[in-house]
Order: sequence, then C-alpha cells, then structure tokens
Amino acid sequence: MISVEDALSRVFELITPQGTEEVTLEHAAGRILRQSARAERDQPPFAASAMDGYAVNGPVAAGTRLHVIGQAAAGHAFDGAVKPGEAVRIFTGAPVPDGTNSVVIQEDTTRDGEGITLTSAIAEGANIRPQGQDFRAGDQISAPRRLTGSEVSLLAAMNCARVTVAKRPDVAIIATGDELVMPGETPRPDQIIASNTYAIKALAEAEGATARILPIAADTEASLRAVFELAAGADLIVTIGGASVGDHDLVGPVAESLGAVRSFYKVAMRPGKPLMAGRMGGSMLLGLPGNPVSSIVCAQLFLRPALRAMQGLGAYPLPTATAELTVDLPANGPRTHFMRATLGPGPSITPLSSQDSALLSVLCSATALLIHPAQDGPRKAGEQMRYIAL
Repeated sequence: MISVEDALSRVFELITPQGTEEVTLEHAAGRILRQSARAERDQPPFAASAMDGYAVNGPVAAGTRLHVIGQAAAGHAFDGAVKPGEAVRIFTGAPVPDGTNSVVIQEDTTRDGEGITLTSAIAEGANIRPQGQDFRAGDQISAPRRLTGSEVSLLAAMNCARVTVAKRPDVAIIATGDELVMPGETPRPDQIIASNTYAIKALAEAEGATARILPIAADTEASLRAVFELAAGADLIVTIGGASVGDHDLVGPVAESLGAVRSFYKVAMRPGKPLMAGRMGGSMLLGLPGNPVSSIVCAQLFLRPALRAMQGLGAYPLPTATAELTVDLPANGPRTHFMRATLGPGPSITPLSSQDSALLSVLCSATALLIHPAQDGPRKAGEQMRYIAL
C-alpha cells in the first residue's frame, strides 16, 4: 500500500491538461478562466452621481439658493455647462454635468418652482463616484480561476463579451457488478440499486466536467470490455467496484488486456483501500471501491483534485482546516482514517458514531471528513485536528 499523499501525487502525474476554448459570458459561470481578461474601459466611464439630488459646484453653504436649469438621468446626460448660482436635477448613475463637482441629496433641499435652497452645507466632491473608481481600462481578472457569478458580472462591465476557458473534461462512469441494477428497475432479492454513480457524476459536474453514466458492466470480461468501448474518447474513465482481487473483480485484468498501464493499486486509507489509477490509451483511469462511502470519499480526495488540475487550477489536494475535537479518539492504525464528522461552533468537530463504509445515510449527515493520520496516537477532546469540509 502507498500513502494518500503518494497516491495523489501519482494521480497528478497521470493527468493530461485540457485545452482551451472561447465561450460567451452566459456560458462562463463555473468555468475555469485560462487566459486573463482585461477591461476595455473605465468603470464608471465618467464621474457619476451616487444619489438622487442636485449637481452643484461645491462647497455650498446651507441657505444658498440655486436656479435649476435642467436634469440628468442615467443614460441621458445634461447637455451643457453649469454656471455659478445654478444646479441640475440629477439621478443616481447619471454623468455629472460640466461645471459641477458635488451632488446635494434631495432631502437636503427645499424646492420652490425653478429654484432650490440648501438646508445643509455640501462639501466639494460629495456623493460623486469618480471616473474609474471601480476599475480602469487595462485592469485585469487574472487566470487561472473558477469564474463566479460576480466575476462574470465584472467581466460584462469590463466589456469582455467572450473569455478563454478550459475545455470541460469528459468523464465516463462505469459501475460494475452482477448485484447492481439502475434506479427504477426491479431488483432481485440478491441485488441492490447502483447509487454511487450519481454521486460521482454530481461531484464531477460540480468541478466543471461533463459526466456520462454508462451501462452497468456485468461480472464478465465480455461485458466489461463492451462498456469500456463505450468510454472511448473520455478524458477520465471512472470505474466503481471490481478493483479488488476476488474472483469477480475483473476491472484491473480487463483494463490491462485493453492496454491500460496501472500506476498504483491499494492506498493506506480508510475507507477506500482498494483504489486504483492508471492510463488506458488517451484516458486517465481511476478505479474506485464499490462500497458507497468508500467510493464517494475516494472521489472527494482524488477525483475532484484531478479534475481541477486537468483544467489548469494546479496540482493541489483539497484544502483543510482545523477544529477542536469534542470527544476522545483511540489510537489509529496503519491507514489514514477519513472519519465522517459534523462541524459545530468554535469551530468544533465530532466524529459520527458509525464509520461503516456501506452507510450512505451516515455520510449524508456528515459535514466534514476528520483526518486521523496513520499510526497516530490517541487524541483527547479539546485537541485541534485537521478536516476537509464537505
């Protein structure tokens, strides 16, 4: 067995980086920006009013009376210049007229026909958003990064209609085993529903990939070969189950007969020891365990970082943080234990009572994976321990 750290390092070595493509902004959210984008204009592109009120040439003392000569609204600038003793009715977002440098809010004035009287003094520059206050032409959003909705909005304001992003990795997911049927089918008494594939698909798509669930491969070489053929062309092939060494565990031998080169098999972790990785033709191959929790935990630890690295975000493990342990833990054995746990205030962390790798309901209750290192001694409540947030 190899360590989790060694296994992840080898996974990164198997990765072929994705190419790039241009997309329009409406398709950019969640994508990985691979080429920095530059602003084509200042924002705001002119000095703009931050309030509804009157544009004046400040400072102006309380009690001053000014003649209103027109108005300016967003998208409708005042065409002219303002002289001493004059003001322009102005609305939020409108360009500040020539000859003015301040905006007095309407609540600080009294209006009488074509005139206003200030009820409070106004300082020079008040309630004005200067040109370029948000960003200047040439400022950039740097790559690589996963674009959020706010960043897409910023790109739009920068007048960047298209951006260069990583192509979405194509992930083919293969569940294996005679015991499996798809949801909605009627299982025999000795069969169960294939559930892991849906979690793997969701995790892959959340990382920006496109994922396809292929037909379940029966425990025969012919069936597994046929499903592998359907996965041809995928950037990443994920198998679930069948990667151990039992009589019905055929993923490794069949993959190797199709030209796969295995990088490693078995990792010193729990859940998830029977994890396999390699390459098969132009595809990376990741063989996950069959137990639901083992499969999903391994996908969290290896599939997600792999997909991020494929899209140019760097070869890094998932981020960790620390929290205060709420209960005592016994000493750990030779495998790093990723314990299903819940986070509390503080932050604090509490391992769930059952750590059975077949219990999906327990995993659904977890908000974190508590990391108990291999060969770690007993831990006392109150100690700080690392975790991965789920």
